[in-house]
Amino acid sequence: MKFNIITLFPEIFPGTLGAGVVGRALTNGVWSYNTINPRDFTDDAHRTVDDAGFGGMDGQVMMAEPIAKAIESAGKNKKIIYFSPRGKPWSQKLAREIAQDSILHNSDFILICGRYEGIDQRVIDEYEIEEISIGDYILSGGELAAQVFIDSCVRLCDNVLHGGSDATDNESFEIGGLEWPLYTRPHEWRGRKVPEVLVSGHHGNIERWRKEQSDAITKERRPDLLKGDK
Repeated sequence: MKFNIITLFPEIFPGTLGAGVVGRALTNGVWSYNTINPRDFTDDAHRTVDDAGFGGMDGQVMMAEPIAKAIESAGKNKKIIYFSPRGKPWSQKLAREIAQDSILHNSDFILICGRYEGIDQRVIDEYEIEEISIGDYILSGGELAAQVFIDSCVRLCDNVLHGGSDATDNESFEIGGLEWPLYTRPHEWRGRKVPEVLVSGHHGNIERWRKEQSDAITKERRPDLLKGDK
């Protein structure tokens, strides 16, 4: 799995992706990345990649040509994604679909990290770029979104998580809701004890307790998941 990242700030990568299980997967060659700076495809002394938007607006817009040349430099037949607040909401379901499709077809990605007010719409139309949003908030640029995207895809690859592909089966969103409370040793910490059902050894009661806890937490914090909206 390879990610071609179009960004004005290549020094941001790998960032958090260089640590933990995803960082180990990078070292082991499970995935790789390449940064492409649109400024390298400009022809003026200032390496200009942005200009004022038509129609009158505050802020600048990233110009079409540098981004188009950056896309074309990465090669053909790659899934192109642009991180945008107006994009399709990113979810565990979508992460799994995209990751599995990439693994199945051995396909690479081109990830566009916008800056300023965004990129020229004509680039999106020209390359039929898919827009994705990681949440209902605004970031200074798409680099953090790209790292979220990469992390959530790579961890679904084989040999990344301890326990293999089954390691994600009981995580939030994979179980149809939010995960239940988790505990480890010691049995008692600052007067707080682990629920007795978890040390009972009765697997049926443990599974029922987990289901009840998951349903209660999901109902309280994310009732939309119970309605099947996400």
